[in-house]
Amino acid sequence: MRLLPQVALSLPTIRQFSRLRLFFGLCVLVLLLFTAIGPSIRFFHSPIRKCHLPPGVMLQLQDHVDNSLNFWTRPDVETCTPWGAPIMWDGMFDPKVYDEHHKKMGTSVALTVFAVGRYLKTYLKDFLTSAETYFMVGLQVTYYVFTDVPGEVPSLQLQAGRTLEIIRVDQHKRWQDISMMRMRTIADTIETRMRHQHQYIFCLDVDQVFVGPFGSEALGESVALLHAYFYRSTPGDYTYDRNPNSTAYMVTGDFYYHAAVFGGTWQRVRNLTESCHQGIMKDKSNNVEALWHDESHLNKYFWLHKPSKVLSPEYCWAREIGHNSDIRIQRLLWAEKHYSTLRT
Repeated sequence: MRLLPQVALSLPTIRQFSRLRLFFGLCVLVLLLFTAIGPSIRFFHSPIRKCHLPPGVMLQLQDHVDNSLNFWTRPDVETCTPWGAPIMWDGMFDPKVYDEHHKKMGTSVALTVFAVGRYLKTYLKDFLTSAETYFMVGLQVTYYVFTDVPGEVPSLQLQAGRTLEIIRVDQHKRWQDISMMRMRTIADTIETRMRHQHQYIFCLDVDQVFVGPFGSEALGESVALLHAYFYRSTPGDYTYDRNPNSTAYMVTGDFYYHAAVFGGTWQRVRNLTESCHQGIMKDKSNNVEALWHDESHLNKYFWLHKPSKVLSPEYCWAREIGHNSDIRIQRLLWAEKHYSTLRT
């Protein structure tokens, strides 16, 4: 009878087993650390650019409140753009100077927000309640809420001089279409309503909450926002649309702007939203969709038409980025995202 060969099994010793546990434990720890700080490593690796204006030089705008800005109180960050527009950071301005100016001018501001589908119940109440506490306090403000279910907009006790208008819009099957079609809706509403009542318009996403003063210093002719994840990155890292078949196609640019916040005079916001809508519709006719939808088109617009004022990431910060010494004050925060349920 043929005997089967015997195989000697070598089991790990206690010391070897302990080393294996330690090795796998370290692997898990490294993975958790990368998950926690990965965004910071990816987006904050580059040294920040600095304002090119010589010390002591002011904007020299004719009779304009922005001449009070001090660009050199924040040497740690970039406080002006290459074309001379201010980048608004805490410490550069006295909010009282801006508030007094705009109250004297009788400034009125429109704030547009889209709360469609599940976004209405999930985010709108907190958005509006926090806006009453922090957004353009002391100025005349009208909230324009665009929704597919007007009857479910929460009722709020508004401050004096502040009103709320509800405008019904159609629901779209895809959230991408909701995001892109808001450009046409805003442009139309500017023509029919807002231009007759407001000098300035701000357009914000609803899945955000105000946690600090978002004041009149943010007002300007054309206002863009630095994306919190990209303000320390180089242009090669910006997520522009690289598809040459899209009207949003960009090879390079100045900054990467976040479409969650943009604004300006009604004329400039109308021009921006109309231009973005035209680009979106041209892409649709060619069966093309920009990488980041309306945000890609917004970045292309601001590349061709430079904003007159840029807001720092203080004006829209993300908790998941964590602590960053540049951000001395948080004014607006991304709310917790529930994309798995909201975008289905």
